[in-house]
Amino acid sequence: MIRPYAPSRVAYLRLVRASAWYDLVVTAGFATPWTYPLLHDVLSSLGSAFDLGALPPLDPMQILYANLMGSVVVVWALLRIIRPLPVHGLLDGVARTLFALWQAYALAHGATRVLWLFFAVEAAFGVVQLLPWARARRGDLDGFAGTHSQARPAAIR
Repeated sequence: MIRPYAPSRVAYLRLVRASAWYDLVVTAGFATPWTYPLLHDVLSSLGSAFDLGALPPLDPMQILYANLMGSVVVVWALLRIIRPLPVHGLLDGVARTLFALWQAYALAHGATRVLWLFFAVEAAFGVVQLLPWARARRGDLDGFAGTHSQARPAAIR
């Protein structure tokens, strides 16, 4: 059951919303076949300028996958902006952990080092959104979900 351990402080919900705004700003350019080539050019130019490596040339499948990822992340971000809930932070933390794992895998297999910038943010937001859940689950509830009696069902107390 998720709810008994949910961090409920207003600051946590602000964090959930902040991560959503980051996602919206960063991934909006991935969401359409018209904006992704522009973003691709910018990222490739930055990678070349800072000797991090350029992105591979565009092809229809790369554009499709970028658009699918961008569309889903934009919708997910809008949900967290409009109605942030503690469980959204938990799920976003899990998703960011997965994104960071796949980014690390790509980096280990020769992907452009521009990816490090995205990896750092994914990992950071993942940790800060999951840490309160881990603390609440362990019973260290100060500042996250209230007192032990409020945060845990009677069977666990």
